[in-house]
Amino acid sequence: MKTNLKYIAVLAIALFSACTKQLDITPEGSPSAQNFWKTKEDALKAEAGMYQNYNEEDFYGRGMFWFINASDDMVTGRNKPEADNIKNFNRTYIGGGYTESQWSMRYAVIKRANDIIANVPAISMDENLKKQIIGDAYFNAGLVYFQLAANYGNDKAGVPIVTPDTDPAQPIARAKNVNENYDYIISLLLKAADNLPYFSDMKATDYGKAHKTAAWAYLSKVYLYKKDYANAAKYADMVINSGKHELVLTGFADVFKAANNWSKEYIWSVVCTPNGGGTGWGSKLPGVMLTNKAWGIYNGWGYYLPTKELYDSFEAGDQRREATILKTGDKFMFFGAERSFTKDAGATSDYQFKKYMEPFTYANPIPTHVNPNGDNGTTDLNVPLMRYAEVLLIKAEAAIQVSGAGAGDAELNKIRSRAGLGAKTGMTMVDLKRERRNELAGEWADRHRDLVRWRDAQATYAKPLHDSAGAIIWPARAFNPNVHDVWAVPQREIDNSAGVIKQNEGW
Repeated sequence: MKTNLKYIAVLAIALFSACTKQLDITPEGSPSAQNFWKTKEDALKAEAGMYQNYNEEDFYGRGMFWFINASDDMVTGRNKPEADNIKNFNRTYIGGGYTESQWSMRYAVIKRANDIIANVPAISMDENLKKQIIGDAYFNAGLVYFQLAANYGNDKAGVPIVTPDTDPAQPIARAKNVNENYDYIISLLLKAADNLPYFSDMKATDYGKAHKTAAWAYLSKVYLYKKDYANAAKYADMVINSGKHELVLTGFADVFKAANNWSKEYIWSVVCTPNGGGTGWGSKLPGVMLTNKAWGIYNGWGYYLPTKELYDSFEAGDQRREATILKTGDKFMFFGAERSFTKDAGATSDYQFKKYMEPFTYANPIPTHVNPNGDNGTTDLNVPLMRYAEVLLIKAEAAIQVSGAGAGDAELNKIRSRAGLGAKTGMTMVDLKRERRNELAGEWADRHRDLVRWRDAQATYAKPLHDSAGAIIWPARAFNPNVHDVWAVPQREIDNSAGVIKQNEGW
């Protein structure tokens, strides 16, 4: 367009060159669209292209995480006006750099997925491989549509639905409401599940591509957001009853060790490596969450710091607290030496997230575990997007919503037991909310979106946030549920569509 699908002009370059890096496919030459879509190798290159944006800083590095940073679990670690405006729901963040690309990068994934769905069926190749690639395309389209719909869509307007048959030269108006999006996403994920293998049936060289239980897991989450609790429970049960997944039972901290990247708790992650060529690839989140300048040893960025509110939300004896958060004086290993945690002098909070620090514990972590380039702080830990624990939490929440207190006890007690806590009976939504918060703190599960969908955001954000000493580090915020239940559509998408795409009401 000048449209909401601005990526079209560069699609061929992206598909036929650097985009193949993530899945280790070396492009040969620069084929045109006219002679592409002929061979198995073309299909594999196109599949790899869907994953290119996973490596972008603003995709799964920190850009989208500014939206999660709005929650009460964390604060912006270093003062940045645009980041502060996002957290404070100030409309002046519109048009800034951190989040402006969220929309276009995800529609780029959708375009690449749609091209696979439209073109790969006609390629003469192994039918099982063909099914897997097509299933991967349906999955990736469904996943990024879900991220778009959940962040930008509500009952007043959804996001544009771009199908394989859509004319990319024409601007596309927004769907009538987010449920229209959810229904389309469900159709994509169902097709994905039908085509994809189980993870256990995949070759190690294909790890990181979509698989069947990942599609079911996201179906359960979409239905949860849609408030169709019966179907949320149904698809969570399909994951649970598949026998393919289990919690890492050696301890909560072990979930976040690179050795467990592909454990049975794995559902979906950003595949990471510190030395993937050039400056490496994967999610920069471990480096972004590391204390600023990392005590002069590594270039931590010092963003997304925990709050006293999060720290105090854990029950006494909950092993997740110390595995999740560092506070002043806590002992930890860093570059092979024991350290006592101290905050950076300019940090907003005196806590730091610990979840992603295991790769930094080794005596000589560079380049085996940690990227040599501190400006691109990737590690060999796959940053989780969906874990089996979240599937259990989805099942528990859906069961409580349908059948009341106690209906989610079995799933919640599995999670509590791993955390070193005793079993409880008759657990309610209050218990569910605490378990979800404590289990998934600092992850892509999105505490902010949880508060919004539970209708808890307005009351929660009306309270200030504190450091360990009780000093206010972020003032109370005005959250209007009739406006701030969604984020603002990037202004450049409205401009590029010549006004066909409308802004969310109130922004």
